[in-house]
Amino acid sequence: MNPSEYKVGLLFSESSLTAASETTQANATHLAIAEVNAGGGIQGRPLVPVDGRPGAEPADYRDSAVSLCDEHQVQVLFGTHMSSTRKEVLPVVESRRRLLFYPTLYEGFEYSPWCFYTGSAPNQNSVQLARYVLEHFGNRVLFVGGSYVYPFESNRIMRELFEQAGGEVVDEIYLPFHATAEDFERVMQQARATAPDAIYSTIVGSDIPALHRAYRQAGFDPARMPIVSLATNEVDVLRMSAEEAEGHVSAAPWFSTLQTPASLAFVARYRARYGEAAPLTAGAEAAYFQVHLFAEAARRAERLSIEALRESLAGAQFDAPQGRVQIDTHTQHTWLWPRIARLDHQRRFELVVQSDQPVKPSPYMIDYKLDVQP
Repeated sequence: MNPSEYKVGLLFSESSLTAASETTQANATHLAIAEVNAGGGIQGRPLVPVDGRPGAEPADYRDSAVSLCDEHQVQVLFGTHMSSTRKEVLPVVESRRRLLFYPTLYEGFEYSPWCFYTGSAPNQNSVQLARYVLEHFGNRVLFVGGSYVYPFESNRIMRELFEQAGGEVVDEIYLPFHATAEDFERVMQQARATAPDAIYSTIVGSDIPALHRAYRQAGFDPARMPIVSLATNEVDVLRMSAEEAEGHVSAAPWFSTLQTPASLAFVARYRARYGEAAPLTAGAEAAYFQVHLFAEAARRAERLSIEALRESLAGAQFDAPQGRVQIDTHTQHTWLWPRIARLDHQRRFELVVQSDQPVKPSPYMIDYKLDVQP
C-alpha cells in the first residue's frame, strides 16, 4: 500500500439489471472524489478510486469486494445497489473490518457496524408515499414487484401501513427479473379485475419501463390509478415515452428538479463533467454526499484507522444537495429530507410534497406516524 495515497473501492455494475442507475452513482462518486482531492484529499493524501467492476449477479459483487479488500487493500468501499448485492458484500467487509457506504434506498430492518446507510429507510419514504396515496387516490392498492428481498420486505411494510389506515391490498404479484410482456400483461389483467386505487411497484431497473408500457397499452388513467414507487427515477423515465411516464408518482429524498441553490449547483457540476443530458438520481445524490461525509470524518479522525473513522462518522453532517444530512449515531443510517414527485408531460419530476425538516431514520420502523384516515 502506498502511504502517500488513500485507496477507496467502488462497487457499481455496468451490466446488472440496475446498471443505468448504478452508472449515475459511480459517476457521482468520482465527482465527489475529485472535489475531495481538489480540497487537499485526506490529510494531504489523495483519494484513489479502484473500480471493482462487478458483473450482473449478486455473487459478482461479493467477489469484487473480496478482490478490493484482499488484493488492493482497500479499507473503505462505496456502492452496491440492489439489496441482494449488499447482503452478499456485508459478510466480506464485516469479516475484514472494512467499511461499506451504501447509497441506495432499501427495505430497512438491518444494521451492521461496518456499514453506513445513506439511502432512505422505510420511515423516510414508505410512510410518506402511503400517506400521499391514501389522501389523494384511495385505500385499495395492488402490489407488483420483483422476486427478491427488497420487494418482499417493502411490500410487508406497505401492507402494514395501508392496513393500519383501514386500507386493503387487493393482490400481491411477483415477477422474475427481465420479465416478459406477457408477465406484465398478467399484472394489467389483475389490475382490471381488482380495480385498485393505485399500483405500488417495487419493480426495479430495466423492468420499470416495461411495466409502464404495459400500463399505457392497457388504457389505464394515472389520474385515477397511478403507479407509485420508491424506485422509479430519472434514468428509468428516459426509456419511457411521455405518455408512459406522465402522472405516475415517486418518493425520494432528492430529485434532479429540486430548485435550491445547492441542488442546482450539484446538477451543474455533474453535467459539466458528464454531459448536459446526463441523468441524475437520488441514488447518485447519496453516492455523492456520502463521499464527502466520509472525507470530512477522515480529516477529523485522530488516527488513520477504521475504528477512528467510525468514531468520527458518528453524528457527521454535510450540506448535501437535498439539504443538511447527518449520520444517526445509533443506527448508522442518515437523516434525510423526504419528497414526493409526480411525472409531468415532459417526463420531469414535479415536486408535490416536500419535508420542511430532515427525518430521523428508523430502519426498524420504531418511530413513525401515519397520521391519515382514508
